[in-house]
Amino acid sequence: MKIGDLDLGEKPLLLAPMEDVTDASFRVVCKDYGADMVYTEFVSSDGLMHESVKSFDKFKTSDEEAPIGIQIYGHLPEAMVESARLAERAQELVGGHGADVIDINFGCPVRKIAGRGAGSGMMKEPDKMVAITKAVVEAVSKPVTVKTRLGWDEESKIIVDLAERLQDVGIQALTVHGRTRQQMYTGQADWTLIGAIKENPRMHIPIIGNGDIRTPEGAKEAFDRYGVDGIMIGRATFGHPWIFREIKHYLQTGERLPEMGVRERVALARRHLQLSLDLKGEKAGVLEMRRHLSCYFKGLENFEQMRIRLVTESDPATLFSLLDEVDAQWGDAPAPPAGNVYQV
Repeated sequence: MKIGDLDLGEKPLLLAPMEDVTDASFRVVCKDYGADMVYTEFVSSDGLMHESVKSFDKFKTSDEEAPIGIQIYGHLPEAMVESARLAERAQELVGGHGADVIDINFGCPVRKIAGRGAGSGMMKEPDKMVAITKAVVEAVSKPVTVKTRLGWDEESKIIVDLAERLQDVGIQALTVHGRTRQQMYTGQADWTLIGAIKENPRMHIPIIGNGDIRTPEGAKEAFDRYGVDGIMIGRATFGHPWIFREIKHYLQTGERLPEMGVRERVALARRHLQLSLDLKGEKAGVLEMRRHLSCYFKGLENFEQMRIRLVTESDPATLFSLLDEVDAQWGDAPAPPAGNVYQV
């Protein structure tokens, strides 16, 4: 699968952008376990226009993460265009690797974003969505992609027609989450319309499917049944970044890998914690690791007191010592099933 000149290979697996989850440390970890492409947390065009430090911080990437997409969102055409130009200059502005792709978020269902017309709120205004996309494509030289949903609600699933229109204004790949905005993350993702986009003979850009890919078997079905070019995985990576490795092994061999052992999860947690500290400093690095430290060991028997200590401790050295305790006490315990930790 190619996005412009960027070749991601056959049946690539992509890490979805998730606010407060897919920071640089988690992106590196997911790359370690086989993600073919990762995306930044979504960056507010309004924040960039107001020179928000937090927004510009999200531009920071590294060569370890590459290839990487910087995702922007907003509802004002001028701000979206300028934000795309800034994203294209990320390497110049903040250093690091920079953007290989500029992705537009037309899919976030969160009320504070969709309610003001950004994210999936744009599904109510498809003409404006297409116009913004066209303006962004014309403003930058890097490939522009879009992530969106089936429609606003059950009565307005416009994605098959909309996909053509977005392709016609120049996007070079389209990711579709198989739910409407009104569904948020409830119910089951519907991949039939994603398949219908692939069956449209006018479509020639890569189509990436997203929604409810939780297992290697589910990934294989998505490729085989719906013909998507790639798969984007979001919530199922939370507490389970090695899902990329599991899926790739299954696609190649038809066999499942054994569950990752507790000792290996401890080593992963130590690496992830150190990355977080290196990238964000002691205070933020510890705070933003708490959700991950809790979920890496979800399901272990008699773990509740240790879980509380892991998510309340603020001293990095003590946290590393606690991970040593986890290894010593639970390292040989049966590995609990990973995944289904949907707390984002």
